[in-house]
Amino acid sequence: MIFSSPLKKATLIKRYKRFLADVILEDGTETTIYCANTGAMTGCGEQGDSIFYSTSDNKKRKYQYTWEFTLTSKNHLICVNTAKANALVAAAIEQGCIPELLGYQDCQAEVKYGEENSRIDFLLSDPTKVDCYVEVKSCTLLDERYQVGDGFFPDAVTTRGQKHLRELIEMKHQGYRSVLLFAVLHSGINNVQAADFIDKKYAALFEQAKMEGVEVICYFPDLTSYIDL
Repeated sequence: MIFSSPLKKATLIKRYKRFLADVILEDGTETTIYCANTGAMTGCGEQGDSIFYSTSDNKKRKYQYTWEFTLTSKNHLICVNTAKANALVAAAIEQGCIPELLGYQDCQAEVKYGEENSRIDFLLSDPTKVDCYVEVKSCTLLDERYQVGDGFFPDAVTTRGQKHLRELIEMKHQGYRSVLLFAVLHSGINNVQAADFIDKKYAALFEQAKMEGVEVICYFPDLTSYIDL
């Protein structure tokens, strides 16, 4: 479980100041909730969309509710809380749901590594294998200008993401296994590509990383299991 209690439904009015959104609760009350997403969230929340929120029991929080999912007018389900991507991937690794990452004895999260003061999302290790460095990115940008189901990352210029690609390339050079794992948190996305129309530098590094042996994996979690539609 990545939520301690069932999510509740509301109607989105608008998102603003990146971290805030105004919504109408099911009882008709209008309130402000927290949005745990620093990206552009393109297509992930339009006025009138249904959203699902969690409730915090932390009395020190200014905003009790957190926006977790969006159900769009096209019936696409999107997990907009990017902090949940790592929890979903951690559970998938533990349960053996990602075939490419099977066979490791130990999985450590947030391990310091690299020359640019980074932390790898997951370091997989086993006495019989070389260590595997796994960097997780959540993908929610659906852009069907080319074909149906095309997903892209990033949805905004990301110097942090560029740094992570450089670090993965360097770990591959050192003889380790390097993996860029896209957690696809949008039910309308079937594949993931680098968004060169948003961040050309990231897209160039992405192509370089693949050429130098960094593996790219897409993981498609079942988002419907976390909400009551």
